[in-house]
This record gives sequence, C-alpha cells and structure tokens, in this order.
Amino acid sequence: MNTTLRLSLLGLAVALSACSVLESDKIDYKSATTGSTLEVPPDLTQLSTDTRYVVPGKAASAAAYEAGRAQQAQAGVNAAPKDIGDVRIERDGNERWLVVARSPNQLWDPVRDFWLEHGFVLSIDQPQLGIMETDWAENRAKIPQDVIRRTIGKLFDSLYSTGERDKFRTRLERRADGGTDIYITHKGMAEVYTNTQKDNTIWQPRPADPELETEFLRRLMVKLGVSEEQARAEAAAAPAVAAPAAARLAQANGTQVIELDEDFDRAWRHVGLSLDRTGFTVEDRDRSQGTYFVRYVPPTEKKEPGFFSRLFGASASAAAPEKYRIVVRSNARHSTVSVLGADGSAESQANVERMLRILVEDMK
Repeated sequence: MNTTLRLSLLGLAVALSACSVLESDKIDYKSATTGSTLEVPPDLTQLSTDTRYVVPGKAASAAAYEAGRAQQAQAGVNAAPKDIGDVRIERDGNERWLVVARSPNQLWDPVRDFWLEHGFVLSIDQPQLGIMETDWAENRAKIPQDVIRRTIGKLFDSLYSTGERDKFRTRLERRADGGTDIYITHKGMAEVYTNTQKDNTIWQPRPADPELETEFLRRLMVKLGVSEEQARAEAAAAPAVAAPAAARLAQANGTQVIELDEDFDRAWRHVGLSLDRTGFTVEDRDRSQGTYFVRYVPPTEKKEPGFFSRLFGASASAAAPEKYRIVVRSNARHSTVSVLGADGSAESQANVERMLRILVEDMK
C-alpha cells in the first residue's frame, strides 16, 4: 500500500510538472514592487538628491508602462530601425558598451521599456542626467528547477530564494557625432551567515559580473533592432581596444591622485564606469570640464537587527551623504583623477585617499 501511494504521488508530481516549461534562459529577474527596497550598506544605497533632480511620479507601474508604450507607438519612437547598422558593441579590456547612431532622447523610452520587460522596477529614471537604475532584484532562473520546485514552487514561490540580489545602472552619454554611448553596470549583493549557528544573516556586496553586463548589452541590441544572431556575433567579436595601463596612486602638488596612461576619452569612460559600480551617486557631470558631481557615504560596520528589517526597512542611523567632485584632467596620453570638495576646494587627505583607493581598485 505504501509503495502504491508513493508511486501515485510521484506520478501526480510528474504530471503537474509537465504543465510547466523548463526554461533554458539564465535570466529571469523579479523585482519587489511593494514596500521598501533591500537595505544595503550606505555606500551602495541610492541617496536622495536635490529637488532639481527629482523626477515627478513613483516607480513604474503596469498602467504607466502601457500608457508609455501607447505614446511611443503614436510618436514612432520605439519603432525598430530598418537599418540595423546603427547599433554596434565596442570593447576595452573587460568593458563593453553600445554605440548607437541615435540621440539619447530617441533611445530613452526604448531602453526604459527594455528593463521593464525583463521584470525590473526602476528606482532611478532621470533622462536629464542620462541615468536609469533598477531596484534590487532576484534572478529566479538561478533557483534549481527540480520536480518539487516546479510543482510546489508555483504555489509557494516566496519560499525559494537564491540569497543574491542584483541591480543594474544604465548611463546614456551623447557622442560628439550626435550618437549615444550606452553603458550598463552591475552591482551585486549576497546574503551570508554571521555565525556558525547559521541563525542570523547580513547582506554583503559581491563582485560585479562583466559577463552579466555583456549579456544585457546583447539583449538591448536586439531590443534596438538587431537580430539575435547578429547580436550574439557582435558581442562575441567586439573589437578589443588595447588594455589600459594599470591605474596607480601617485602624488601631484602634494595631493594624492590616480594616474592613467591614457587619453581623456578613455579615462573619462573608465572613471564613469567605476563610479557606477562602486556605490557613488552621480548627480551631474560636465564632460567639457572633466567633472563628475557625486555623493558618497562611507561604509559602516553596523550590523542590522533582523532579516525583514534589513530586507524592507531603512536605516535611520546611516551617515549623511557628502558631496564631492571627481575631476579628470588629461595631457595627451596621460590623465589624472582627483577628488575635490563640493565647491571645488581642496578636500581632506583622509577622504581623498579613501575614495581614490575605492576607484583605483575597481579600475585595476
């Protein structure tokens, strides 16, 4: 009787699992759409900006998304171009980005749609700065798709978790020729145990994933009109620029700086990507002056009180963010990166060293 019962239950599980399709896709993100976002160390938390940078409205909703698509269809903004030769991917070492022969204004709505279609909620949506950022999301494709998961998981989906969260920042920069460079950077967090009893956890940063960045760039190419086959070929065969000389700390006029043996264009790009990845909040930038206007909060060693408060709460004791300028100066094939105060004055040596070390480690 027990054997018969076991066989019956197994048959039922197999039958139920047949109703669901096992996806081979390695990306299946799901963002939280209610409550506060994942609490992370202050240096990785999106900080409030001045009111002049605030975009009216709340996070994107389904209704707003559909309304936006209707407007785009009417204006013809989201139509795929007939000539797919206006999108290409470029590479510099491990860094890849898209070059598109369209203006940032033409690209903003299609790129926003791209992230919404992949299951993300946008926590930053600032076209005047050319920056959008997703909320923290879980890649559900990483959850093992065994028989039990495919049957019971549909009913108790919240019981399954990877213990990892990702967010992505997209930056659109206008090129001198009128086109656009599109950069995608990844930030990751992992939930880890704080003791051997495994009864308490905290969220800690995990390394950025260049392969994940490249995969989303490839998918964005498809969104912008490139075929799947061409996008895969482009991503695999992106021409590699010669790898830059290693970033290094040095002294200039009694102040610590980062030295790079590369011209302004490459130095500006590398600094921007490092700022995106390492927790700085870029409030504005002036390429003509080689200046990024940023906010930054140094990390703390404070442990959060509980899992749900860490997941949905906000820290009231986090240090207030400070404003700085990250300045890139170049002379032919040599560039320096320095840190100044919000008003352009000299900053304390301790702050300069701390921030430059964060940037130089990422550039390496």
